[in-house]
Amino acid sequence: MKHKIHLKRTALFTVLAVFITVGVVVAGHPWSTYHWARTANPFSLKLGDNVSTAWDAYLTEASSDWSLSSVLDTNVIAGSSSPRTCKAKLGQVAVCNAKYGSTGWLGVASISTNSSNHITQGTVKLNDTYFNTKTYNTPAWRRLVTCQEIGHTLGLDHQDEVTTNSNLGTCMDYTNNPVGPLSNEHPNAHDYDELELIYAHSDTTTTVGQAILQGSRLNDVKGIGKGIRKDKKGRNVLHERDLGNGEKVITFIFWVD
Repeated sequence: MKHKIHLKRTALFTVLAVFITVGVVVAGHPWSTYHWARTANPFSLKLGDNVSTAWDAYLTEASSDWSLSSVLDTNVIAGSSSPRTCKAKLGQVAVCNAKYGSTGWLGVASISTNSSNHITQGTVKLNDTYFNTKTYNTPAWRRLVTCQEIGHTLGLDHQDEVTTNSNLGTCMDYTNNPVGPLSNEHPNAHDYDELELIYAHSDTTTTVGQAILQGSRLNDVKGIGKGIRKDKKGRNVLHERDLGNGEKVITFIFWVD
């Protein structure tokens, strides 16, 4: 599988070397069969910037990281939603930050899907109630959560969900220490490989780049539907809300450790 390797970070090559040396084998991690419909690769996905200046650099960095994939690019554009409501827009991902309160979560990623399991829109919410505290107000935690939540909206699941396991060197890994070793602040080669598998086929239609505004109730825990998967601490990390007619809203929650 071929990537844009001439642009990859030096740190990524270090991660690859460690993986080869210790012989780590990581299972596939697609988020079910959810993916954006598109007729050709690479496709370009817009990330609506509804974040404050404290988050702009992390959003830009995460966008650059995921754009290293050979099958997609992400582009940061001006957002059209208030950060608190974080309304999604069809064909795009809205990225927002605000003081959402003592909810217990650092970040939330949500996607809407149609009857074909194609992603039609997405949102990422970053909770400043916790990121303004000493524990989480660090570049490493901000990079990890921004990177992971955007990765979910591309169709990726976690690589590992046990925070006490050794870091896998990817933002799609749970951890209690994002700095590592290994650093969990960016995607790794397996993430890019998984995206190639997810988007290996072509679709006859596209769900990317539509322009109809849709509402969302992600700030209301009851509004995200029933819990369908728990983490090792018994907390619901994956929720599903059935909208009828084959349409659903699926939400990942990144809980405070």
